[in-house]
Amino acid sequence: QVHLVESGGGLVQAGGSLRLSCAASGRTFNGYAMAWFRQAPGKEREFVASISGSGGYTRYADSVKGRFSISRDNAKNTLYLQMNSLKPEDTAVYYCAAGVEPSTTGPLYHSWGQGTQVTVSS
Repeated sequence: QVHLVESGGGLVQAGGSLRLSCAASGRTFNGYAMAWFRQAPGKEREFVASISGSGGYTRYADSVKGRFSISRDNAKNTLYLQMNSLKPEDTAVYYCAAGVEPSTTGPLYHSWGQGTQVTVSS
């Protein structure tokens, strides 16, 4: 299993930006597809974005398309999520995940970080 630690969350006003990071260790980072999920209080965890092991393939939830960008630096064993034009509806705990292939479904990812809180005020 790969150990994942998210960072970069915080409080930001609507329209602002945040950049989340996910540091990975324990296994070969570039051998895993990676993804970001988020979960708001009282709501189900939802898919945000995914990226292939090489970084050549990305996929986004419709709700964040055009605003968020997922990327990875395999030399640094780090996954990123650049979030622009943030909205209050983006408020959630954001989790990074690793799996064998890109997927929009959480059960297909075998490793998860502890989450980082993102709060967007209006």
